[in-house]
Amino acid sequence: MYSTRTLSVSIACTPTKVYEFVRDPRNLPQWAPAFCKSVRPAGDNWTVETPQGPIGLRFAPRNALGVLDHYVSPAPDVEVYVPMRVVPNAQGSEVLFTLFRLEGVSEQAFEEDAGFVQQDLTTLKSVLEA
Repeated sequence: MYSTRTLSVSIACTPTKVYEFVRDPRNLPQWAPAFCKSVRPAGDNWTVETPQGPIGLRFAPRNALGVLDHYVSPAPDVEVYVPMRVVPNAQGSEVLFTLFRLEGVSEQAFEEDAGFVQQDLTTLKSVLEA
């Protein structure tokens, strides 16, 4: 089993508003700028331009449960599962993002990735609460 870290942020917006914003990959450059420089459709999926080059992205089917799981393809025939949820928190929302430490990823790189994810979640909060 991989080690994991679940990161979260509370956002003073309805779960529906958060879900719809995050589910639209065209919004990625606004809230995850260190990860996504730009994004474009690629059939039913998306291509994200990252600092490391283009990667594929696809989301779980639209649902009423706040499931924003997505799959990142950094190389052909490689797909990384990324669990993500929006859950109600009183009048607002809690966004949960689980990061897996995959084989070959050092503890230092995993900690750096977790820091980037937390930074992106903080930016998401700022963008949606503005």
